[in-house]
Amino acid sequence: MPFSHILGQDTAVGTLVRALQTGRVHHAYRFEGPPGVGKELAAVALSQALVCTAGDPLGCGRCDACRRAAARSAGRPASPLHPDVAIVAKNFYPAAVIGRNRDELTEISVDQVRAIVLAHAAYPPHEGRARVFIVRDAEDLSVGAANAFLKTLEEPRPGTHFILLTSRGDRLLNTIRSRTLPVRFAPLSEPIVRGVLRARGVPEERHDLAVELAAGSASAALELADEEQTASRDAFVKSVLAAAAARDLGPAVAFAESVDRDKGALKDDLRALNAALAREARAAVSSGAAGAADLRRASVSAKRYAAVSRAVAHLERNASPSLAMASLIAELRGITG
Repeated sequence: MPFSHILGQDTAVGTLVRALQTGRVHHAYRFEGPPGVGKELAAVALSQALVCTAGDPLGCGRCDACRRAAARSAGRPASPLHPDVAIVAKNFYPAAVIGRNRDELTEISVDQVRAIVLAHAAYPPHEGRARVFIVRDAEDLSVGAANAFLKTLEEPRPGTHFILLTSRGDRLLNTIRSRTLPVRFAPLSEPIVRGVLRARGVPEERHDLAVELAAGSASAALELADEEQTASRDAFVKSVLAAAAARDLGPAVAFAESVDRDKGALKDDLRALNAALAREARAAVSSGAAGAADLRRASVSAKRYAAVSRAVAHLERNASPSLAMASLIAELRGITG
């Protein structure tokens, strides 16, 4: 069944199932929650239920309509094979398909909304059941695109449904928020994220840190557990700690100047460093008979943890990565037992 594979979202799924069973499906939903927690899986399941031709209010998952609603075409765009289910997303369609000279690298343009939504929403579904538009990362809608949506959101044709997916609902225009019904998706529990990693064949030794850093996102955990990323992150942690322990500032300056990664990747690496420091502090006091030296080590790790947290906050306030790292390593050098 379409909803049976959505894990850890009983409240959200229950809301949608009740709407389908009572025939009171809203014309415009706003699925809000962190990335990688099942919002798009639920959107696809809802679209299957709406176009299902087997008479099952929740979608049978087996009829041709259900299968085509979930299947994707090869190449770009990877659109649903069902003609009444469409995806709207940044940089999803080649520029020529939506009448542009260049791809949409930073936002969902008004051109895409006109070509994919407005050009079709005014007409009945091709196959007579329903028409569904799934908007990925709806916070990427440009102001013009969002405004172009409004009329259709206010007065859609019968059987036309919109599902806006967002991890930053606060960035949507208030007019969009007021015309969509929110359904909340929570971070996934640790056992569920571990289960996803296990099902994908990720080695157990990579689970702990990936789960700790993923904040309940299955997709983030899979990315964090990638072998290449794991090795890169481990090398970063060792390099920072080595620079902090060096006899002079030379290694610290050299390492800081070598940091050319984007801020998002650097913040993930710093969170991995904090996870290592937290494990170090716990290990120092976990025996139950920690001596003075153990307590000093735990105190140093805790102070370094706070310093790293401040560096992450500086990056979020738009600090230069190289300057943030130089400042951090200098601070770490000053924290001793």
